[in-house]
Amino acid sequence: MIRAVALLAILFAASCATPAQKGAPGATGWGVLTILVSIDGFRADYLDRGTTPTLLKLAREGVRGSMRPSFPSLTFPNHYALVTGRTPDHNGIVSNGFEDAARPGIVFKLSNAAVASDPFWWSQAEPLWVTAEKQGVATATMFWPGSDYEIAGRRPAHWRAFDQELTGFARVDQLLGWLDSDGKVRLATLYFDLVDTAGHRYGPDAAETASAAAEVDAAIGRLVAGLQARGRQANLVIVADHGMAAHRSDGAIDLDAKLTPETAKVVYAGAVASIAPLPGKTAEAERALLGRGAHGECWRKQELPKRFGYGANGRVAAIVCLADIGWFYRSAQLGKGESIDGGGHGYDPDAPEMAAVFVARGPAFKANVKLPKFQNVSVYPLVAKLTGVEPQPNDGSPDDTAGALR
Repeated sequence: MIRAVALLAILFAASCATPAQKGAPGATGWGVLTILVSIDGFRADYLDRGTTPTLLKLAREGVRGSMRPSFPSLTFPNHYALVTGRTPDHNGIVSNGFEDAARPGIVFKLSNAAVASDPFWWSQAEPLWVTAEKQGVATATMFWPGSDYEIAGRRPAHWRAFDQELTGFARVDQLLGWLDSDGKVRLATLYFDLVDTAGHRYGPDAAETASAAAEVDAAIGRLVAGLQARGRQANLVIVADHGMAAHRSDGAIDLDAKLTPETAKVVYAGAVASIAPLPGKTAEAERALLGRGAHGECWRKQELPKRFGYGANGRVAAIVCLADIGWFYRSAQLGKGESIDGGGHGYDPDAPEMAAVFVARGPAFKANVKLPKFQNVSVYPLVAKLTGVEPQPNDGSPDDTAGALR
């Protein structure tokens, strides 16, 4: 009887074995598809709010954790950090809006395709899909900041220009369609912006934000079901770029009360503000801004706290201000700036409200693992390893996620 039970156990284990269990990864990783999914603005603790059963099931069957975003905890710098493994100070996308002396008078904004399509802005770091394509690994990007544009002379094998009106289900179906038509794809990305939009409009604790999380959860369920129906093994790595904090109704910090357009240019404002003094006006701008204020603090960029790892890049404005949680900077130079909506981000990346979700499941991953909080740039070496791509030099550490791997 004991021998029979042992034999059954051996047969069961053999039937469940995956490529990851049968041997260590070689030059082609685990040899299966890897899908990097971003749920923009999905705070780490949203996972336990009872509205995302698919994500919670994936987390229980695989790995969960939370990530510290890179400074500043804004959307575009952190999405590029996730796919380059380099912090914003090193990847060149230093804010949601910034300038470069080589393009005088131009402010980079991803919403301005005429500007953002210039490869110049993306040239300080190479996203993983470009590195993969160079190494013969086919990729598909169902949205990701930067994937619309040619970078280092390359594009993903399959891509589509960002369309915010495209529903979550439609995004999943497009990706599945690419996988049906091209069996060579080994690295894919998928991006959802709905949770971030709701968090901004209504706040992180609103029913509308919970509903948005549930809608994205259903789309991920559709992805999982679609892969299963096709018999496709996949390593899913699900991340967010940052969390979300509730705004105070009285939280606006008026930069115009301290500065005039003749003194300095407000390049970007929100939880974090970037200010460029005009020629000959540096001392005046510094007197007006530097130091601790009632609800925030401003620094010369070279004097920012070292833990932010920020300020060396020439694209960082001369003065950087960071608001306390719930407060935010505004200036008429930018129109309304960040409005008094329900929530925002860009705050101190060590604040718990900024923690971003991490969930991973697939043949490469152990089950029921919870990782200690780690820096988001470490997603890059993980995904490179899963896809068998030789990574570019980066700021991430494979040790951060090594405990999750079989």
